[in-house]
Amino acid sequence: METAEGSDGTSGPSGLAPGLGCASFNQDSTSLAVGTGMGYKLYSLTSVEKLDCIHESADSPDVFIVERLFSSSLVVVVSTALPRRMNVYQPVVCCSSQRLVVCLEESIYIHNIKDMKLLKTLLNTPSNPSGLCALSVNHSNSYLAHPGSATIGEIVVYDANILSTVTMIPAHDTPLAALAFNAQGTRLASASERGTVIRVFSIPDGQRLFEFRRGMKRYVNISSLSFSPDGQFLCTSSNTETVHIFKLEQLGITHSKHKGLQSHFKAQSHFYPLPLPLTPSKQGGGVRGRNGIGPKSVRVWAKP
Repeated sequence: METAEGSDGTSGPSGLAPGLGCASFNQDSTSLAVGTGMGYKLYSLTSVEKLDCIHESADSPDVFIVERLFSSSLVVVVSTALPRRMNVYQPVVCCSSQRLVVCLEESIYIHNIKDMKLLKTLLNTPSNPSGLCALSVNHSNSYLAHPGSATIGEIVVYDANILSTVTMIPAHDTPLAALAFNAQGTRLASASERGTVIRVFSIPDGQRLFEFRRGMKRYVNISSLSFSPDGQFLCTSSNTETVHIFKLEQLGITHSKHKGLQSHFKAQSHFYPLPLPLTPSKQGGGVRGRNGIGPKSVRVWAKP
């Protein structure tokens, strides 16, 4: 990725303005929306070597939420100056091909994306100061996930098409920190404020499919979860300046003794990058990490 020197002497992609407030991919990961203290910019992701700025606006300074609807000209922007006002530009907030969802601290608003008509208001939702929610982008599986409790990690799965609750998932013992659907809207990943365990559930029945452990004792703040387009990998980032990539692999069981048991799953974790000090192992000078499912764990080695 190329970086350019900005007019104010700061360095960033294509002269990115200082004061980065937010960054988000559109639903099919073909563009990147960046909010700054000066406004917002849209970048094309057709090239992996250079970010091409395809649109920029300074109409709303101090942007902390910006979402683009697929590759259309519909952009939703929220500024810190007016946090309760949503600006919809035609040159978070979650968008799918059918619905636009606005999540406030104690209420959620569901709009029709075509005419912005308010379809449903979910009032008296548990306190959600961070506005945590996730909306699947699949046309037929348009599900909304949001916290069902302010004290434990309960997830409410809501069907944004038929406007009714589908299921409630007791995902974690502590409050939720991150949620994400896969592209097909058939799986939901979650993490709690502890940040030690990431779980994946099937949608709409809410059954637990995978459990990945990224630590045992040290609590971390997980900032994002994201599935790969094919749904085979799950990526997570946190305040430890590391990115963990888990492989969602189902291992079949053919022994007749285990026919009635659930399938076993295997997780693999890779760290990228590794800027923090790590303890060298006693074997081969590698860097040692741990990742596990339930009582078992696998060791992951990253050579310096």
